[in-house]
Amino acid sequence: MTPAAISETRVAVAIIREQKTELGKPSQGRKMEHYRQIEIFDTSVPEKPPLQITQKKADHYNPAVLEGGTRIGFHRCRTEMLLKGGGKVIPRKIQKLETPPSHADVGLFRLSDAFPAISSDGSKLAFVDNEFKAVWVADSQGLRVLCKRSANRIFSVVWNPDPAKDTLYICEGPSFSRGEEVVICALRGVSNGGGQGELEELILTNGVFNNAFPSCNPDGTQMVFRSTRDRSTGNADDRQHKNLYIMPNAVEGENAGQAIQLTDGAWTDTHCSWSPTGDWIVFSSTRSKPDDAPPLDNGLDSGYFAVYLVKATDRHVIRVVTSAAVTIAGHVNHPVFSPDGTRIAFTSDLAAVSADPISLPIFLHSVRPYGDIFAVDLDLGKLEGCAKRKEDIMDIHEFHRLTHSRYEYSMPAWTSKAVNDPAIQWKLSLLDDEKTRKFKPSCPYMHKDQGESWHMTGQLCLPKRCC
Repeated sequence: MTPAAISETRVAVAIIREQKTELGKPSQGRKMEHYRQIEIFDTSVPEKPPLQITQKKADHYNPAVLEGGTRIGFHRCRTEMLLKGGGKVIPRKIQKLETPPSHADVGLFRLSDAFPAISSDGSKLAFVDNEFKAVWVADSQGLRVLCKRSANRIFSVVWNPDPAKDTLYICEGPSFSRGEEVVICALRGVSNGGGQGELEELILTNGVFNNAFPSCNPDGTQMVFRSTRDRSTGNADDRQHKNLYIMPNAVEGENAGQAIQLTDGAWTDTHCSWSPTGDWIVFSSTRSKPDDAPPLDNGLDSGYFAVYLVKATDRHVIRVVTSAAVTIAGHVNHPVFSPDGTRIAFTSDLAAVSADPISLPIFLHSVRPYGDIFAVDLDLGKLEGCAKRKEDIMDIHEFHRLTHSRYEYSMPAWTSKAVNDPAIQWKLSLLDDEKTRKFKPSCPYMHKDQGESWHMTGQLCLPKRCC
């Protein structure tokens, strides 16, 4: 695989000589032939064995011809380094990226986990690990496990913007499973909770629905979220539509009053975020999907997501970022407002991934490789004019691309309280509390018995999410 031509007759490739075990069954250890190695084939002398460039117990990728064919470059991956110290948590890092000129006033950082959420005062960073089974919180004291469930049970964390409430919201249930129940839960007393068991947990949603992606208004009294309620005919297969709802009481949830429907239609409205100014809610939706588009793609939405704004008061919806018109790959998702409400950042695969797909792993449970982070500037005056005239399209065509690589960038978070070195603000050294000590992560590359699995012998297909 991944051939690189040296001359008219010679080519360097990555090759696996022997399948390690029967597909789907784990085994302990790997021989040299089980690893992906770099070899050179010469078609002018077919009887001559290929030249073996690498012979190490590691996987080698992407041969590249250098200096006229006198040198061969490649990537190498050693999976035994993934579990350090007998299964302890691998140290996390916050990486600072270069910001493009269009956003020179904005710092850009990358975290090696999912669903980052920054408290309104900037003192706390929360996120979900790549197994979607634990919520972590980092502050000036260090890093700790706030709560944990079984794998693939927690996603979409977000803070209540009122620091006095000291509340973090999570979605509990399987992700990417529209027919499964997902509840929104409030974690109260975050500052004192965690390892000492003082955390108060309260389920805010009622009914067996798929509820997710909550976001509070600026004072933290109300919450917008997406739900499958009122979109089902009783058949689980029909439960593919999602709309937005507003919970009047973000503290007690539906225990204090039923949620009010904000949008209504046979489509998917999701990934909602309330503006810091309180007047607009931004969300991602498939409502503009063409009539001839496939209804589903492997059981999920087939694409054509675009970004919309809706007035929380009069329910008027305006499209501000359209999806790709020539492909079902147009996923424009996870929009968030800048702290001053004048910009929107989102993740999108509008720009094609320009790298050999075998060069990095395929994530089987990742809904799609979103691609990169983009941002657009809002003309608030024009937006208000469209709302008064009841116009429903104000597409912005000037995009600012903030990231550009083969990695999956998704779920942005924006804060005005960060510093140049976030490692000072949010220490990622582990605290010595009970929940953090007992937490044992699983390596996404290995089976539970620590044997490397069959997918390591070919295209790297990972059955769990990781970054």
